[in-house]
Amino acid sequence: MSEIELTSGDFTEESEPFTLFGKWLKDAEASEINDPTAVALATVDENGLPNVRMVLLKGYDEAGFVFYTNFESQKGREILARKKAAMCFHWKSLRRQVRLRGEVEVVTDAEADAYYATRPRGSRIGAWASKQSRPLEGRFALEKAVAEFTTRYAIGEIPRPSHWSGFRIKPVSIEFWHDRPFRLHDRIEFRRASPEGEWEKVRMYP
Repeated sequence: MSEIELTSGDFTEESEPFTLFGKWLKDAEASEINDPTAVALATVDENGLPNVRMVLLKGYDEAGFVFYTNFESQKGREILARKKAAMCFHWKSLRRQVRLRGEVEVVTDAEADAYYATRPRGSRIGAWASKQSRPLEGRFALEKAVAEFTTRYAIGEIPRPSHWSGFRIKPVSIEFWHDRPFRLHDRIEFRRASPEGEWEKVRMYP
């Protein structure tokens, strides 16, 4: 980590969370060996039990944080039912963490189409072939489905499945955490009453 020039400086002086997140993500892209955009995504099922899994962040701006998935998957169904979710980035090489939570909206068809078109052809086939989060009787069944859709879309473009799109988390809370000696860490939380509200910055006890 000593060879990496960190871009964030004293992050506790920042007054706006998205700029700070961009700086930390840039540092992670230089420091993390694999997938600096990997993030734990938390949802809640119909019984009120939490679920968490890793996804990849595919975009962010002041409107929110975007990822893509099969809407018929467990996380897709849970988000569509609750329209709320949380994320946690942990960049071990930098000893930093970012947590956020908020309301969720579906991205536009144009956004989903544009991202889907950038995926490798095999990944686009996989979006058709995988009945994500549902029981699989054997690996052969998945390979058979992949072969069937590969044949179906052997020529030309592969359309985006109607059940495959993206979600945008519109945060009402974003917390930045940086490791410090003796567990006396730095924690800054940006919070607002709604996704359209003004940010308040609060320093938190570690």
